[in-house]
Amino acid sequence: MNQALLQPDVQDYLESHTATPLATFILKGSPFQDITVQELAQQLEGKRRIKAKLPLWYRTKGILFPPKVNLEQTSSEITARYKSQLVKGNTLIDITGGLGVDSYYFSKVMTQVTHVEMHEEVSAFAKANLATLHASNVTCITANAIDFLTTTAETFDVMYVDPGRRTDAKGKVFMLKDCLPNVPDHIDLLLSKCTTLWIKTAPLLDITAGLKELKQVAEIHIVAVKNEVKELLWRIEQTKCLDPKIYAVNCTGDATDTVSLTYKEIHTAVATYDFPKTYLYEPNVALLKSGGFNWISNHFQIDKLHTHTQLYTSNEPINFPGRSFRIERILPYNKQLKKALAIDKAHITTRNFKETVIHIRKKLRIKEGGDVYLFFTTLLNEKKVVLVCHKA
Repeated sequence: MNQALLQPDVQDYLESHTATPLATFILKGSPFQDITVQELAQQLEGKRRIKAKLPLWYRTKGILFPPKVNLEQTSSEITARYKSQLVKGNTLIDITGGLGVDSYYFSKVMTQVTHVEMHEEVSAFAKANLATLHASNVTCITANAIDFLTTTAETFDVMYVDPGRRTDAKGKVFMLKDCLPNVPDHIDLLLSKCTTLWIKTAPLLDITAGLKELKQVAEIHIVAVKNEVKELLWRIEQTKCLDPKIYAVNCTGDATDTVSLTYKEIHTAVATYDFPKTYLYEPNVALLKSGGFNWISNHFQIDKLHTHTQLYTSNEPINFPGRSFRIERILPYNKQLKKALAIDKAHITTRNFKETVIHIRKKLRIKEGGDVYLFFTTLLNEKKVVLVCHKA
């Protein structure tokens, strides 16, 4: 890391080019003798990339950015803040510290945080940024996490690990055994150094597959931001839990919608089925990721439209973790549909349906927008229909 990047005139120069196209910026060259234009471009590109994901980092003068590949796996401020609400104790070690976003928010609730990062350059960036953000209770160590844990005599109340999901051999991966470090292979070592272990995994990881790799899971948090699943958090304890608790969490701005259920409930719940009634419900993505499709029907006392259609219906409105609609019309999916709809703008969703949204829009010449919501789906009798709805 080039310390010259922290000089006030350099920071002012970067700030003045916030809106400059990157190609134009590079062609200008570097006005600083001890800084290359590539180093400047990396800072400008990094700042732009994290504007929405890390607004505090974006607003704070003097924050430095590693190459973009190191920014891809970094937690957002929203998810990092959520994680900080889960940990308990005085000491925490983040053994895959990266840019230090999670460590920063952990430092707000823990007495002492140890940030371990194996890549020297990334560790330097994290250390500089944490100092800029006045996180004085974070100690940064440059080391391989497994080597460090093997040699240290220290133990911690909490350990957090976000295994690297990019390898030279396989590219991007999501199974825990393919990530770095290989958590399943080193689980005994990790647990010997902490009371509670938290593991972050990619949203693509199947929950059942994760439970097979991790034998002592007590909780799974499915964390979505604005209805997009961002990560799975696994709490591992010293003893085996027979029925892990699952939290489906959807963060929307300042609000957090959380639904809790157990793994056993997911596999024992029985759904009820019926044809569309007055109201239609679409679960948020975190709840869908849990796989609790039958549980949703049973818990909220609403009916599924089809075994493979994750849409629900009721005669009376309920408070539901997802989107709620009032069904205005039910139309058969046939050649007369365009004439029956008589609209040129709508929001379209498909559930258990043979056509894609792109194909439907092209076929019916319907643009995105408006206040009409169309659900193309399959009912109990295997009939293809379109539910014409408005938000409840």
